[in-house]
Amino acid sequence: MNKVIEQVTKNIAERSVIKRTEYLTRAQNLASLGKERANLACGNLAHTVASCGASQKSTILDFTKVNVGIITAYNDMLSAHQPYKTYPDQIKTALQKVGHSAQVAGGVPAMCDGVTQGQTGMDLSLFSRDLIAQATAIGLSHNTFDATLLLGVCDKIAPGQIMGALAFGHLPAAFVPSGPMPTGISNEHKVKVRQQYAAGEVDKTALQKMENEAYHSPGTCTFYGTANTNQLVFEAMGLMLPGSAFLPPNSALRHALTDTIATHMANITYGCKNYRPISEVIDERTMVNGLVALLASGGSTNHTIHMIAIAKAAGLTVTWDDFDQLSKVVPSLTMLYPNGPADINAFQAAGGVPTLMKQLCDRGLLNMDAKPIYGTMRDYLTHPILEEDRVIFIDAVDSKDKQVISAPNEMFSPQGGLKVLDGNLGRGVIKISAVAEENRFIEAPAMVFESQHDVEKAYQAGLFNHDVAVVVRHNGPAANGMPELHKLMPILANVMKSGYKVVLVTDGRLSGASGKVPAAIHMTPEAQYDGPLSRINNGDIIRLDANNGDISVKQDISQRIPFHPDLTSQQFGAGRELFSLFRTAVSSAEDGATILN
Repeated sequence: MNKVIEQVTKNIAERSVIKRTEYLTRAQNLASLGKERANLACGNLAHTVASCGASQKSTILDFTKVNVGIITAYNDMLSAHQPYKTYPDQIKTALQKVGHSAQVAGGVPAMCDGVTQGQTGMDLSLFSRDLIAQATAIGLSHNTFDATLLLGVCDKIAPGQIMGALAFGHLPAAFVPSGPMPTGISNEHKVKVRQQYAAGEVDKTALQKMENEAYHSPGTCTFYGTANTNQLVFEAMGLMLPGSAFLPPNSALRHALTDTIATHMANITYGCKNYRPISEVIDERTMVNGLVALLASGGSTNHTIHMIAIAKAAGLTVTWDDFDQLSKVVPSLTMLYPNGPADINAFQAAGGVPTLMKQLCDRGLLNMDAKPIYGTMRDYLTHPILEEDRVIFIDAVDSKDKQVISAPNEMFSPQGGLKVLDGNLGRGVIKISAVAEENRFIEAPAMVFESQHDVEKAYQAGLFNHDVAVVVRHNGPAANGMPELHKLMPILANVMKSGYKVVLVTDGRLSGASGKVPAAIHMTPEAQYDGPLSRINNGDIIRLDANNGDISVKQDISQRIPFHPDLTSQQFGAGRELFSLFRTAVSSAEDGATILN
């Protein structure tokens, strides 16, 4: 096993001893109470089964049976979550056949960053993760369940669900994926039309036509953004069945795997020989496996926030330095958009997560003694097939497309997809796997903005006719909820296309869709808390050296008075006034951007 993997795993365990011990003690104390609903009063139980049919009522009142709580993110306006409409009935039927039951314990909000991108609603996006964690806990607080199934895929939704489930760490918990939509137009064509629209070369009708062709049916978006990063990383962590992340919605194998995970949960509850509480599944080994998969696949920068928050919920302390140490020894093994042209369906056709896991295992980059929700980590080197309507798992094969998943003993880059930046401008991250080598170093004068919309106006006014460091500040968690700034990407890509060097420096986010524009994001301390970005002036020379992890300003800005604009207009309207407590209490991006723990 790689020595750095061993050391980082050990470091996480050692720095987490006190909090991890406290967390496990709480989970074990809850488990020691035995069957939860057996401890409910008669009136409590009557409310629990009041809406049930006679058969289900009888099963739930039989304390020798298992009752699974379903936390669903279903709604019918989000393509990734629309398939979940039929899942609860299917799960109930599967469990009923083996003598057990399930109930929808609760629903959680599921907003779409694709809908809110560049809109006021995006200011609520990151905060929704902690709200989802709380909503998950409320659903499970009825103390009626022996296990949990999580129906959620996208951005903040799945991380929030697992954080909430970890509050009930004595219960087994697993994800039930829904799968990606079929491939529409190419990512190359999508980027081209967006850049043409930003440059005024095509009209809105042409843009709308292209977008409709890109996002066109139920299932997750097919680029390798945060939603699909969730699925890949959580499968690598053993939080769903092997090979289940990227099967098409409504396919026969997808249907069979949903039945399989439902009935599997009944066999791993408290009192069973193979008891698998989520508190024991997610430990330092599991977290490192997730980080390795994230880095090897060039996954979403959002996970430099989410993985830290998930770890906290399990009593673990993961840091950006862990990401950085791992990234030095974990090679890039996939080439997925925005790092390359292929989409997630091409990744699945090349072998998917099991093939990637096999590569990582063969290179000694996984904690193979981690405890997944199903079987052992060796099982995660297999993929499922249907044989006479029965799910069986067969050994993963080497890459079927070496342009998408690298061949054994080969790689697309010797380092992982993410890089931590550090300098006199603070600390941040960059998705280095998406940036060409010639664009990883830049020195350029700053142009300072407080909003991505102001950047758009400056571009339309023709002000980006030179090398430039575009600083977008006061977009951190405490300022306005840390919205994603994807409106900037077509604009800055056009500036680069014109022959100028460009870097984006921001305390905001870009998520998994950050592309070829070098972007130093999640800068901390954020401007709202007098971070260095609050002292930058137009014309200051900013230096990015992505390969060596440096982000700095040449001028001495230490004596300048921090600039703070009036953000009132960004803190009211579209429900933003309801989240003032979040803005006041939220931690930094480096600390998980969370109000919890």
